[in-house]
Amino acid sequence: MHNYYQPEIETMPREQLKALQSERLVRQVRHVYDNVKFYRDRMDAAGVAPEDIHGIEDLAKLPFITKDDLKDQYPYGLLGVPLSECVRIQSTSGTTGKRVVAFYTQDDLDIWDECCARAIVAAGGTKDDVCHVCYGYGLFTGGPGLNGGSHKVGCLTLPMSSGNTERQLQFMTDLGSTILCCTPSYAANLGEAIAERGLKDKIKLKAGIFGAEPWTEEMRHNIEEALGIKAYDIYGLTEISGPGVSFECEEQRGMHIQEDHFIPEIINPDTGEVLPEGEIGELVFTCITKKAFPLLRYRTRDLCYLTSEKCSCGRTHIRMHKPTGRSDDMMIVKGVNVFPSQIETVLLNQGYQANYQIVVDRIGNSDTIEVQVELTPEMQAAMPADTAEKEKIVTRKEKEVATGLKNMLGIKVDVKVVDLKTIARSEGKAVRVVDKRKLYA
Repeated sequence: MHNYYQPEIETMPREQLKALQSERLVRQVRHVYDNVKFYRDRMDAAGVAPEDIHGIEDLAKLPFITKDDLKDQYPYGLLGVPLSECVRIQSTSGTTGKRVVAFYTQDDLDIWDECCARAIVAAGGTKDDVCHVCYGYGLFTGGPGLNGGSHKVGCLTLPMSSGNTERQLQFMTDLGSTILCCTPSYAANLGEAIAERGLKDKIKLKAGIFGAEPWTEEMRHNIEEALGIKAYDIYGLTEISGPGVSFECEEQRGMHIQEDHFIPEIINPDTGEVLPEGEIGELVFTCITKKAFPLLRYRTRDLCYLTSEKCSCGRTHIRMHKPTGRSDDMMIVKGVNVFPSQIETVLLNQGYQANYQIVVDRIGNSDTIEVQVELTPEMQAAMPADTAEKEKIVTRKEKEVATGLKNMLGIKVDVKVVDLKTIARSEGKAVRVVDKRKLYA
């Protein structure tokens, strides 16, 4: 039995879907050209007019826009409608200078809610479910997005927000939460807390919808085991709308992009050339229905590939593979491209949990990289009381991890295995990388 929220759209024949995209793209290009000076100037500079765009086959004629453009146009420079028509803003965390502020009309919010509703239904959600949302609320899009989607589906919605693990567990057990929505790192933390308190038999969760940060297949399996659920991936960006741009179905072989609202492309991040289906490159999105903050050919910096292979769930929308990392998250250490996801894969394959931190530094003119990873509860419990014996075991474990990382990355990595609960826990997005080299820049 396949679950759809809007089957007539989610299973639309591809030719019909492409015709719908073309019609909406033409309308959107005209909308931004007429209403947003930034786009008009960009298109004029590129020698392209709205009349040149007849359908999706002309998408590549349009110029790209980047996060820097969004910051430069803060706050109102990309607004596509009068401010009086906007009913909400959401914003990025703004950890590097200016924030990005995205505006929404009521129609924009309704579309976003529908996108998140599709994701919840794809994970098996119905009006009989209790949807436990512990993504952050407020300016962060995670909480409001899944909250709105849950309402559309008709679930009993618990707007928990992030943090306060004791309260999360109390409501989860007392109200019988069945669908959990949060970051994967916080799901792992909840699994740890449930095990410590012996609550697993009292938890009624059946599915989890996790996103907002990169996570590996190994981490998925660990979370599924810890919580006794099926874990689904969801993807989104504040700039595009928020979570629900794409989501996994029961097949869990990539996330279906909601192509009636977003047109994806994969480009070579260095040249901007559009790559053929199946090749890994930078993901680019064009919003074809959002009116208040419409983005055309927005470079996400996420690296992944697309596939339009037929999916057994019956959905016809193209799938994006889980991003392998971000071109701006990639660290260059000793001349080698390093992604946190590569390090996480090695750690989880060796039986550790996703409680780790990567510290990159520069000593003299040489880069250093240290991975700190916690012992699991089982490893900690098995440690001898004798300090010297414990040190021998820890040293052996550090060498094993260092060997695995050298094989994966091709460079030497210092490894420090630390006691359980040593590394600060995250209640939202986990801080995986501390790059001290930036202090000297």
